[in-house]
Formats: sequence, C-alpha cells, structure tokens
Amino acid sequence: MDTGPEKKGENHPKAVSKPFKSGFAAIIGRPNVGKSTLLNRIAGRKIAIVSDKPQTTRNQVRGVYTDENAQIVFLDTPGIHKPFSKLGDYMVKAAEGALDEVDVVLFLTDVSEQLGGGDRYIIERLKKTQTPVILVLNKIDKVPRDEVLPVIDTYRKLHDFAEIVPISAVRGDNVERLLELLIRYLPEGPMFYPPGQVTDHPERFICAELIREKILLLTREEVPHSVAVEIESMAADERGTVRIGAVIYVERESQKGILIGKGGAMLKEIGRQAREEMERLLGSKIFLELWVKVKKDWRNHEAFLRSLGYRTE
Repeated sequence: MDTGPEKKGENHPKAVSKPFKSGFAAIIGRPNVGKSTLLNRIAGRKIAIVSDKPQTTRNQVRGVYTDENAQIVFLDTPGIHKPFSKLGDYMVKAAEGALDEVDVVLFLTDVSEQLGGGDRYIIERLKKTQTPVILVLNKIDKVPRDEVLPVIDTYRKLHDFAEIVPISAVRGDNVERLLELLIRYLPEGPMFYPPGQVTDHPERFICAELIREKILLLTREEVPHSVAVEIESMAADERGTVRIGAVIYVERESQKGILIGKGGAMLKEIGRQAREEMERLLGSKIFLELWVKVKKDWRNHEAFLRSLGYRTE
C-alpha cells in the first residue's frame, strides 16, 4: 500500500556502526598466577608455554584478540620477581617496562593464595603509572564463592583499580566479561594485525618455547631455570616435512646427563612430546633433532643472552 510521499521532518532510524577500537594490554603479576593460561584462553590456542614452575615466561609474548568491534594486542610479561642473574634482570625490566607502553594493565593474582610480598611490590609499582589497571582475580574455580568477596575488599583498600574481575582462566569463567570491560578502555584505532592472526611471534620462537615447556614438565627442579633452547635450523624438505634442529643449553654437565637420561630416554621423550605439539601447531609432519650442550653460567653472559634474543637495556 502506497503511503504517499515522505513528510518533511520525518525521522527514520539509521543503523549506527560502533567505532572500531584497538590497543595494547599488558598482563602482569607474580610468577605462576596463570598469565600464560589466560593469554592462551583468549587467543583460542597455545601461544605461550605453561608450567607449574615459576618464571616459565621469559620474553614478552604477544597474543592478538580480534572481534567485529575491537582488536586487543596482549603482552604476556615475565612474572615480576627479585632478579638473581642478568636473565632475571631482563625478565623484570621487560615486565615493568610494559606498564607505561600500553593502554590497559591487567594485574593478575591467584585468589586461592594469600596476598603476599610479591603482590604488594607490584601494587606499589602500579601506583606510579597513569595507565588504567584492571585487577583480575584468577583461579576462582579453586575457592568457594563466598571467599572471593573478602579478597576483593582487601585489594580494593590497596589501590584504586579501574575494574575488579574474578575469573577462571582454565575454565574460561568470566573471561568474556573481562574482554568487554577491557575494550571500554581502548582508544578508537585501526586493526594492527589481520583478523586471523593470534600472535606476532615467528614459528621458530614458538617451537623453541614448546621444547622448553616439555623440559619444564619432565625434568627435576635443578634443571628448568638453567635451560635455554635455540632453533639452529628449520626448513621444509621436498616431501613437505619440516626438519627442525634445536640445541638445548644447560649450565652443568650433571644437568646435561639428566636431560639426556639413561640410554637417551629423557631426550627422546622431550623430543616426542615437543614434536607432537609442533605438528598440531604447524599442521605439518615434523622431523625434530635435539642436541644438549653445556654453556657454563649462560644466564649471566650478556652476549649469549643477546644471541638468544634477550635485551637487557
């Protein structure tokens, strides 16, 4: 039915598109509070290694989250702790340096543990930054719900947080809500990475980290912090198999013996587990060769740290 010509001044609703937002968010916290688990949850796949041993993350690992309205580039920083080597100095500087270079800081804590000196140290550092800080209380799956509110009250007295969000990174509880709140603090801006990209780290870096993760999971306490992994070669052959050669550096002969194991059994198991995960990551058949070399006190050799990609300035 024809309703006739439009009347002057009639209002017709128009679809208003939301402005696209983009920015950077640093995930900080004590070692072993679940920073890498949260980053992997947000990215939807493993891009940061996870272990129950402290100081698992050594470099800033970038993860990218994109939806139709926003893109967030996350920096998973090394845990802030008292450094005992040049490598430790690098790790702490990388974490603290991220605070003033991002749009939002996510301060991750473990709600199942008492607030400690490490958390208080970080809060004091946060008081010096103008960047909005969201307190993320992780591991709510480990405590009764009525124990979370007192923890919130304790932290609220210590700092004026922009938001406080309880989550479980392992189960994904409340992570969507965290992302919604985080996006509110981002400026309008362009997309930094293509929509399907979830990390800016090259495949060599991720493969080296996967080998280190398996060492962390399979070996004794004395070995993990003394291990560095370098990918010496990585190329596909004519059949499409990706051939990777990697060197595992340790600081003592005794650690080399532990890594190799009786009859080479430990090194074979490290290689098997790393290879299987690489194949899932790359979608290709992998041929992985591992060597173990002793480099005494490598964590205090600045030139060697630089060759592995660490920067201490």
